[in-house]
Amino acid sequence: MSLPNSTLDNLADHGSGVADDSVRTGAEHLWMHFTRMSTYATTPVPTIERGEGAYIWDTQGRKYLDALSGLFVVQAGHGRGELADAAAAQARKLAFFPVWSFATPPAIELADRLAALSPGDLNKVFFSTGGAEAVETAWKVAKQFFRLTGKPGKYKVISRAIAYHGTTQGALSITGVPPFKAPFEPLVPGTFRAPNTNFYRAPEPVAHDEKQFGLWAANRIEEAILQEGPDTVAAVFVEPVQYAGGCFPPPPGYFERLREICDTYDVLLVSDEVICAYGRLGTMFGAQKYDYIPDIITSAKGLTSGYSPLGATLISDRVFEPFNHGNVSFPHGYTFGGHPVSCAVALANLDLFEREDLLGNVLRNENPFRQTLEKLYDLPIVGNIRGDGFFYGIELVRDQATRETFDKADSERILRGFVSGALYEAGLYCRADDRGDPVVQVAPPLISDQAIFDEIEQKLRYVLDLAWSKI
Repeated sequence: MSLPNSTLDNLADHGSGVADDSVRTGAEHLWMHFTRMSTYATTPVPTIERGEGAYIWDTQGRKYLDALSGLFVVQAGHGRGELADAAAAQARKLAFFPVWSFATPPAIELADRLAALSPGDLNKVFFSTGGAEAVETAWKVAKQFFRLTGKPGKYKVISRAIAYHGTTQGALSITGVPPFKAPFEPLVPGTFRAPNTNFYRAPEPVAHDEKQFGLWAANRIEEAILQEGPDTVAAVFVEPVQYAGGCFPPPPGYFERLREICDTYDVLLVSDEVICAYGRLGTMFGAQKYDYIPDIITSAKGLTSGYSPLGATLISDRVFEPFNHGNVSFPHGYTFGGHPVSCAVALANLDLFEREDLLGNVLRNENPFRQTLEKLYDLPIVGNIRGDGFFYGIELVRDQATRETFDKADSERILRGFVSGALYEAGLYCRADDRGDPVVQVAPPLISDQAIFDEIEQKLRYVLDLAWSKI
């Protein structure tokens, strides 16, 4: 089975790239993430050297629309001098000190601010340096919480099919993408999958009623809890809008029912918002978009708009309470978690959010963005367009009427072999993904407007029309 594709994977197949000797030398030593390194054995690596607003430039001076916000990260856009200035000012004052039995002013201030912005009583903030670490933290918190409260047998996790939660051993165990897991097994035991919320592929008899499908999908999580035994399940990990597989939003009533299920069986509800937090859906946290209160939120990416690495796990008062007695500690941490420079950048980023009303910009423009993308339905290769806010997936099909998908060979040939590189050639950086059914994902910076939406649609149209001619 092919691994998920990035828009850079197959640039070599389209005869472009940079010829700079320094870049060629860099490819000899740089081991890139999720990349078929053999692609660059004889071809230079495409190299991005600068960005401004919603655009990036490579070392050859070619301009591209960053329709993926780097990797769902650069919420405020590229080239924001105030974020760089915040990093420099903090580095001059205090470049590093750990939050291991000590604190720094930026870490304290950011934790206070996130607690105030979060839903419900998620008032404790544990910092890491990225999303997978935030997920690791959440699972370990859940396990120790139940040990401290007299239920040491509760350690298992339920997550959803095709869901991506990170690549560290624990987060990868929770991830529901089999090709990612296979090379590293055996993984951490105790994780189980339930169906996701892909209404486009909903089973009969709930395929024609979105609300009934939502209840059906939530009830499958209850079924998984009962099958494993409620006295063994610690947490359910779900994203507000599931990323892998192509941006599956929750059906009406889904999270209301899921919250009820978790309460019934004393299972923690973990909202994995590494992508969905910090404005991607038009709210500070994805849980606020869909009106539910989780026990834990995991986050990263947009917290600093990518200007410095930082992750944050937000924990409810109830879950924190048993850690706040006697000689109890949480024996877990990261050297660079709560890094003072990263926290200073996050604070400046949140200031920018308020000053420029980035959340409001997404809410005002989410419908125009959807409507612009939906113009692509006149292309026979486009089967489904789904998502929310500034976070969308476009599923590609062989047949719109029957929803027939590509087989693995065609997905390799069309998605990886053509679409990925052709989008980049057309000046559009986004993501072609084949972890589930083949999709193209777009998630522009939160500063985007109709002109950006139109450019995305036009470039997608050009490439997908060509792709159809190759089927």
